[in-house]
Amino acid sequence: MTGPRWILHLPTALTSPEAAEELAVTMRVSLGHVSVLDLAEITLSAEDTQLLRRRVWCGLPLSGSARQLRPP
Repeated sequence: MTGPRWILHLPTALTSPEAAEELAVTMRVSLGHVSVLDLAEITLSAEDTQLLRRRVWCGLPLSGSARQLRPP
């Protein structure tokens, strides 16, 4: 890496973590060809606790949800 990386925060109108995970999966699949995106590390947080994030992926899908186990 040659310099600092920038993080995009994308608020949604979704009201459940499951729906947010589903959107993350859809975005990873549809944007997988964009080389400037690091889709291997997608995190989610509630609007009121943005510093408390949980990972959907960290290099590989994390276990626990069929949505998370879809191929990129």
